[in-house]
Amino acid sequence: MALEIGLWRVDSGTPVRVGASTFPLEARLEELIQSDPTILGEPLLVVGRQVPTAFGKFIDLLAVGADGTMHVLELKRDRTPREVVAQVLDYGSWVQGLSHSEVLDIFDSQHEAAFEVAFEEQFGTKPPDELNGGHTLTVIAADIDAATERIVTYLAGFDVPVNVVFFRYFRDDEREYLARSWLLDETVVAPGGAGPKRGGTREPWNGHDWYVSFGEYDGGRNWDDARKYGFVSAGGRPWYSRTLRSLPVGARIFTYIPQAGYVGVGTTTGEASQFQDALVTIDGEQLKLSDQPLAGNYHHPPVGGEDTAEYVVPVEWITTKPRELAVHERGLFANQNSACKLRNRFTLNTLYTEFGLEDAEL
Repeated sequence: MALEIGLWRVDSGTPVRVGASTFPLEARLEELIQSDPTILGEPLLVVGRQVPTAFGKFIDLLAVGADGTMHVLELKRDRTPREVVAQVLDYGSWVQGLSHSEVLDIFDSQHEAAFEVAFEEQFGTKPPDELNGGHTLTVIAADIDAATERIVTYLAGFDVPVNVVFFRYFRDDEREYLARSWLLDETVVAPGGAGPKRGGTREPWNGHDWYVSFGEYDGGRNWDDARKYGFVSAGGRPWYSRTLRSLPVGARIFTYIPQAGYVGVGTTTGEASQFQDALVTIDGEQLKLSDQPLAGNYHHPPVGGEDTAEYVVPVEWITTKPRELAVHERGLFANQNSACKLRNRFTLNTLYTEFGLEDAEL
């Protein structure tokens, strides 16, 4: 069984035991967990409270961890421990099939702030590209019987991610305390991700919007050049140029300067080529980029025979901003890849507005 916790008051010099009792109102415990999920042992962002499932039941609390793992939190209430274990397993079967977009829809239905903004405020980092790659199931109870303990322990032995957390309530005059302990070692219960998925864990892609990171730096590539001559570029090592070279012709790209923000949106007009061969359109004429007066430098020293060339993709800009007016706010998508599909609907909605694309299709 879980470790029994005793509490003594010692400020008088003589230990005085503070008696434990059942939490007076489980709805209040649910509110406390929602307001500060860290009392369960790790930072969590509550996605929803009393979340309706597809079969007419309601999950007490549904939360997400920093790695995108979903957490089903179910209070025992007036059910027997074995009943609530069966219930939380049923909930897990439903949560396992939630797509990325469905998780966001649940969050949006109960919160005013965007999921991406709330996630970054809670964890200090942007959300992962994938949500619900795994899930954990937690029963919250004051106690359980021996049979329920055997069932939970047995299931955990088969990597079913279920555990029980116990809260002990203490009252000392006007002061109230909560103490927490777990049935099983938390490190033993791994998030579950096996089984078929009803939907993907990533947001759907609209088929044409891309993210491009323009790694501007002193002595290297310069946004003023890219903005003036119509291009994006990356290079120095194969890893940096690989994704940029995969950009298709006709892709709409939103260009991001790391540590600054989004500075432009445009359409790619040609395939990637090495800097010395790259052509840009100036006054209707195709000219070599390397022959133009440039503020930046696009040459990289050789490294062990690797392809260190700077690769350039020509772009017809729809609109751009100087780096000083870059679009930057909490929750916007950013990625270390030089190019990738831009799926995040919060970012797209924000950029469509900021760049005057209100009528663009998601």
